[in-house]
Amino acid sequence: MSDLKNAGKYYWHYLKRYWRGFIVSSLLIIFSTWCIVVAPTYLGRAVEELTTYLQQWGQASTHAQASLTPFNHTLVTYILLYVGDASSLFLASLILARVTAYSTGTMRVGLFRKLQRLRIKYFDTHRDGDILARFTSDLDNIFNAMNQALLEIFLAVAQFVGLLIVMFNQSATMAWITMATTPLALIVAGIVMHKAGVAVNQQQDDIGELNGYINEQVTGQKVLITNGLQADSYKGFTGYNDKVRHSALRGQIWSGILNPLMQGMSLLNVAIVIFFGSWYALNGSMSTGAALALVVVFVNYAQQYYQPIMSLTSLYSMIQLAITGARRVDEVRNQPDEVNPADGQVMPPIQAGLQLNDVHFSYDPGKEILHGITINVHRGEMVALVGPTGSGKTTVMNLLNRFYDVDSGEITIDGTSIQRFDLNSLRSNVGIVLQEPQLFTGTIADNIRYGDPAAGMDRVVDAAKQANIHDFIVSLPDGYDTIVSDEQSVFSAGQKQLMSIARTILTNPRLLILDEATSNVDTVTEARIQAAMDNVIQGRTSFVIAHRLKTILNADKIVVLRHGEIIEQGNHETLLAENGFYAELYRNQMVFD
Repeated sequence: MSDLKNAGKYYWHYLKRYWRGFIVSSLLIIFSTWCIVVAPTYLGRAVEELTTYLQQWGQASTHAQASLTPFNHTLVTYILLYVGDASSLFLASLILARVTAYSTGTMRVGLFRKLQRLRIKYFDTHRDGDILARFTSDLDNIFNAMNQALLEIFLAVAQFVGLLIVMFNQSATMAWITMATTPLALIVAGIVMHKAGVAVNQQQDDIGELNGYINEQVTGQKVLITNGLQADSYKGFTGYNDKVRHSALRGQIWSGILNPLMQGMSLLNVAIVIFFGSWYALNGSMSTGAALALVVVFVNYAQQYYQPIMSLTSLYSMIQLAITGARRVDEVRNQPDEVNPADGQVMPPIQAGLQLNDVHFSYDPGKEILHGITINVHRGEMVALVGPTGSGKTTVMNLLNRFYDVDSGEITIDGTSIQRFDLNSLRSNVGIVLQEPQLFTGTIADNIRYGDPAAGMDRVVDAAKQANIHDFIVSLPDGYDTIVSDEQSVFSAGQKQLMSIARTILTNPRLLILDEATSNVDTVTEARIQAAMDNVIQGRTSFVIAHRLKTILNADKIVVLRHGEIIEQGNHETLLAENGFYAELYRNQMVFD
C-alpha cells in the first residue's frame, strides 16, 4: 500500500501540469461510457419492439398496424451509440498519448537534473548499473504503462461507475443479482495482486543488481581477459540472472493467473444472471417482450460488469511494474540534495591561507576515518599528503571540495568556514586532477574547455602548451578537432592525464588538488606530467596526494597520515632528519626505484 501511495504522489507531481488534457479526455471518456452503457437498453428496446412487431404481424386483427419503423429507429440509435463510443475513445487516446510522451520526457529530465544535485555519497554507495536501470527499464515501464494502461484505467473506472448507475435505474433487483459475485472476486483479486506485487518489486530490484554487475564486468573486460577470468565472470552473471529469472517467473505466474480467474468469475456471473433473471422475469408481472428484453439487457450488463475488472487485471503486471518503477525513481527524487547555504558567500582570493582545524570525519556512523586532523596551509604553499593506502589522504580531498562535510571541527579559508561559501563559487575556485582522468565524448578542444565552455581557442592552446600536450595534439590528423571519449583506446593513460591537467589549467583555480596524478604512468610520461603539474601548481595553494615520494620532494610541507591521524609534518629534509615513518617510506621507494 505504501508503494501505491508513493507512486501516486510521484505521478501526481508530474501529471498535474497536464490537467487540461485530463479534463478533455475525461469528458470524452464519460461520453464514451454513456454510449456503451446506454447501448444495451436500446438493444433491449429493439428486442421488445421486434417482439411486438412479430406479435402484431402474426394476428389478422393487428396485421395492418405492424411496423418495423420503431425497430429501425432504435437499431440506428444503437449503432450510432457505438460509433460515438469509438470516436470519443480515439480522440481521448490521442490526447492521453501526448500527455504520456510529454510527462515521461519530463520525468527523465527531472531524474537527470536530480542526479546533478545529489551528494557524492549517493554515487559512492550505489552501483552505476542500478542507477542506469532507473533511466532505462524503470522509466520504460512507466512509459509503457502510461501509454497502454492510462486510457484503459480511465475507461474501466468510468464504465464501471456508469454501468452501476444504469443497472440500478433499470432494475435494482437484477443489479444486485449481477453484483452477487463481487465480494468473492475482490477477495481473489486482492490475494493474487498482493503476491504479484511482492514478486514484481523483487524482480525490478534484481534487475538493478544484474545491470550493476553487467556494467562492472563490461567496464573491467580488459582485466577479465588479462587474468583469464571470463568463466568466473560468466558464473557470477548466471547467479544474478537466475535471481532475475526466478523473481520474474513468480511475478508472471501470479500476474498471469489473475485475468483467467476474472474471466471465470465473469462466466459464473453470466450464468447466475441468466438463471435468476429468467426466474425473476417468469414469476413477475411483466409482459413476455418486456421480460425477455430485461434478461437480454442484464445478460449484456453481466458481461460488461466484469469487463472493467478484466481490463485492469490484464494490465496488472504492467501497472505493477510502473508502480515499482515509480518507487525506484522516486527514491532518487527523495534523496537529499547537496546543502548549499541560502546566503552563501562568494569565495574571495586566498589572502592568508587554508586551515583544517581538528577535523573528524566518518563515511558511516561509528566508523571514523579522520581523527582530529589539523593542517595549516599558507597562501601559495604546496602541501603533500602521504601515507599508506587507507590512511585518509583522499578523504581530505573530498572534504576540501565539500564532496562530504566534516563531522566536527572545520575547514576554513582566511578564517571563513568553507560551508559558508556558495558551492558553485567554491568549486569554481578548486581545481582537481584525479588519479583516473575522465574524458567526455567530443573533440580534444571540447574536453580541455570542459571547465570553461566559453574559453576561446587561444586559451585552449595555451593551456595545452602548459600541460605539455600541445605538440602531441597538433601531430594528430585533426589536431584539436580529434574526436575522443573516455573509452577511446588511441590515447594512453598519460596523454589522457595531460589533457585533464590542461583542463584544470584553463579553469585557473585558486586552490589545486592533485590526487596521485602520476601513479599509472611510466617514468618518461611521469616526467612530462610532473613538469605540467609544476606549471599548474606555480603560484597556487595546492594539495598533492602522492604515493611516489620523488614527485613531492619540493613540497613546502609534507603531512604524513596513518590510520586517519597525522603522525609527522615538515619538509622533505626535516622529515628525513627525524628518521621516522616518512624516512622509512622514502628509503624503501628509493631502493625499488
